[in-house]
Amino acid sequence: MSAATDKARFFLEQSVPELKEYEKKKLFNKDEISAIIKKRSDFEHKLNARGATPADFVRYAQYEMNLDTLRRKRVKRLGIRSAGFSGQRRIFFVLDRATRKFHGDVGLWIQYTEYARQQKAFKKLSSIFTDALRFHPTNAELWVYAAKYALDDHADMTQSRSYMQRGLRFCKSSKFLWVQYAKLELIYIAKLVARQRILGLDREIEPAKPEEDTAFDDPDADMIALPKITGEDINPSAGDEDGVDQVALEKLKSSPALSGAIPLAIFDSAWDHFKNDTRFGHEFYDMVFEFGDLPCLRKILGHIIEAMMGAKSISHHAQICYIKFPTAGIQVTSPEFPRALGASLARMKEHRQQGELAQEIISWLQPLEKTEGLDPSLQRVIAATIRSSERTLQTE
Repeated sequence: MSAATDKARFFLEQSVPELKEYEKKKLFNKDEISAIIKKRSDFEHKLNARGATPADFVRYAQYEMNLDTLRRKRVKRLGIRSAGFSGQRRIFFVLDRATRKFHGDVGLWIQYTEYARQQKAFKKLSSIFTDALRFHPTNAELWVYAAKYALDDHADMTQSRSYMQRGLRFCKSSKFLWVQYAKLELIYIAKLVARQRILGLDREIEPAKPEEDTAFDDPDADMIALPKITGEDINPSAGDEDGVDQVALEKLKSSPALSGAIPLAIFDSAWDHFKNDTRFGHEFYDMVFEFGDLPCLRKILGHIIEAMMGAKSISHHAQICYIKFPTAGIQVTSPEFPRALGASLARMKEHRQQGELAQEIISWLQPLEKTEGLDPSLQRVIAATIRSSERTLQTE
């Protein structure tokens, strides 16, 4: 116990300059500082004794976070320019000790990274992810979390892909990781498409019509008409008059990033790895189906259906994807949806409804039936189809 006490005292002594600074700048009075010392002493003795748990570290870190929040509020209220010590360093120290002692607790690592993200401590985050993934290389959720962080916080798709590809080396049998990898690529495509639309690059650029100069044909003109010479004639640029490079725009539209080539490659690799598992194909299809606004949506879905129907057309997983395909990318309240739904219902008749397929149809149509603003006649058709599928389930 003496060793634990000595260690606790050592850690407490390190905070003495910090507390003296707080007292000097009147951020905390003597009674408050005494209370802080007592609280920290209790935590340190508990953490350094036998039987410490991850929850003890979490409570200590939470206490320090609350204390730092109070300190910052008082700094702002008192108008102190330089507050000296920051609670961030101490909180990192507590969480670092927690993850070193309980490196098998993924929840601690997540809390550590969340706090670092909140503090925008990006260099620290990099080392945290490195350590966490070194201890948990087979945790697919952790690889996905790291990849999403790289894309969401830094828009770094290269690093995000690196996390995913490294994760697949350790978790190649994780269907979740394969699907999330493709989802990340689709999110990236969606962001590129949104940026194109904001910049006006999604429209077709028409060549400028040459202006007709009738002055040459006018014999009564008061001035001698000369051919117009512009800066473009002297120093031609690569772009058109709108400032958009037509060649570059065409390359952008056909690039693998926007054409869906990368998600397709991910699907093909996973499809081969899981030996044509239609359940996985269905899961992948449903994930892609949610990205209704992507230009490459139908291309990707069509490829998935072709693979599934070619491998096992009698599977209800393949059949429901085939049935839903005509409605892909079409809003339920749009004028095109009734025709698309009609095509889906026609496809439904091609397959004999069994219990599993009927359940899939019900799960697909029930949310559509409840869509606000749906045409009443369309609603009746959907309701009738649901009832028909429910009768099929009852007869099974």
